[in-house]
Amino acid sequence: MTRTLHLVMPDQLSQSLSALRDYDPAEGVVLICETMAEATNVPHHKKKLAFLFASMRHFAEELTSQGFHVRYVQLEDADNSGNVLGEIERAVRALGTSRLVATRPGSYEMINVLKAVRADLGIAVDLREDGRFLSTIREFAAWAEGKKQLRMEFFYREMRKKHQILMEQDGKPTGGVWNFDKENRKPPKKGLTSPKRISHRKSAITQAVLDMVEARFAGHFGKLRPFHFAVTRPQALLELDHFIDHVLPDFGDYQDAMVVGEPYLFHSLLASYLNVGLLLPLEICRAAEEAYHQGRAPLNAVEGFIRQILGWREYIRGIYWHLMPHYGQRNSLQAERPLPAFYWTGKTEMACVAEAVHHTCDHAYSHHIQRLMITGNFALLAGLNVKEVQDWYLAVYSDAFEWVEMPNTLGMALFGDGGIVASKPYAASGKYINRMSNSCSTCRYDPAETIGDCACPFNALYWDFLDRHRNLFQSNQRMPYVYAAWDKFTPERQQAIREQAAKALNAINEGTL
Repeated sequence: MTRTLHLVMPDQLSQSLSALRDYDPAEGVVLICETMAEATNVPHHKKKLAFLFASMRHFAEELTSQGFHVRYVQLEDADNSGNVLGEIERAVRALGTSRLVATRPGSYEMINVLKAVRADLGIAVDLREDGRFLSTIREFAAWAEGKKQLRMEFFYREMRKKHQILMEQDGKPTGGVWNFDKENRKPPKKGLTSPKRISHRKSAITQAVLDMVEARFAGHFGKLRPFHFAVTRPQALLELDHFIDHVLPDFGDYQDAMVVGEPYLFHSLLASYLNVGLLLPLEICRAAEEAYHQGRAPLNAVEGFIRQILGWREYIRGIYWHLMPHYGQRNSLQAERPLPAFYWTGKTEMACVAEAVHHTCDHAYSHHIQRLMITGNFALLAGLNVKEVQDWYLAVYSDAFEWVEMPNTLGMALFGDGGIVASKPYAASGKYINRMSNSCSTCRYDPAETIGDCACPFNALYWDFLDRHRNLFQSNQRMPYVYAAWDKFTPERQQAIREQAAKALNAINEGTL
């Protein structure tokens, strides 16, 4: 009997996956494989690897219990070829397969792998759209066609209308406006702490994965234990319920806040489960919308949260597929400075950066403002190499896959795409960090000072960045006031700021910042 091979990638752990849609138990085989190539293309965080492998193994067990014939290749298997193409080839030869069914993967490179399957193995490849997303690649391309600017806000409004989320019968948005950003930028109040989060019981499968990761990836970044992740759909649904009931009400007010010792605050922690398929975007949005209608969460929190999923996440995926493969080669600011060691070690006297890196090391997580306005902002101001920065973000966060990581890092954080994703560079000085966090109170650097031994490095780097790239940014309609402020400085002060920035950049090289 000629069999059909149904490929399931590590971030496709959903029974609703299009690759499984017409599975026939009489002739179908599901292939799920752990490979060293994907585990080591960047030095992925130990927790990320454990989360992925444990989730994959549990999903395979779930499929098997429901009658699927699963060919599961563990990393330790003696015949493991080490890469996806090799495992497809082994399965094809072992099973006599003439057809491969796959769902669009999360990276352009993997598309090329599937093309190689067709060319090298001579079998039919049925590559299907990923129906877990709320906008297709074709729909995004149609929306983008002819537009000079691809702004998320307008795409988001179309998605709200399409899926009728937070919409009234007269076609207007609930609450009368499309977003409540102005209400969602409160600095942290004194003593702000986050609700207790769930730690899931670890099955024998998860324990075995933890031991394997500890043994095989000891040199990778991050702490492996304690390990709190959900690794099954029922556990992920518990995470969703817990967020809606206990965390969402305060998410809106404090989504931009940063607090020392609080890696999570009121963020959902759902992105990892969403990005691997344990949760689906529409069910998350509907749960948040229902909480608003039932009076369990305010509109500013619910809309802000839904915008991240229905708007930003779908938009970012659209950008990736619309502009690849050339998008990944962009570097509009010619940023080439090597990534500092403190991105891996956290050994820096900048308290906000050290805090963000330590959160990342401990949890394979830091929330989006830390990623954008601390580690991303520093990388932007210092002109760090865009490829090295992207590789770092891809490695250290459990929710990071190329389709979502690349546009967020290259476009949003680094302005490396020249303004496709961001309407202006998200550059900020120490004053912003001091306003939105409490880390400056424990830092040896003073956010009120720009020049001198105790001056916050973000300050001089901020002004120096704007000065270096004035020819690119001075015509930006959102930045005239910034350059007006720079122009008010005397020539002597401007030169002193340039020299202070040069000292900070030199301190990076010397490991003394």
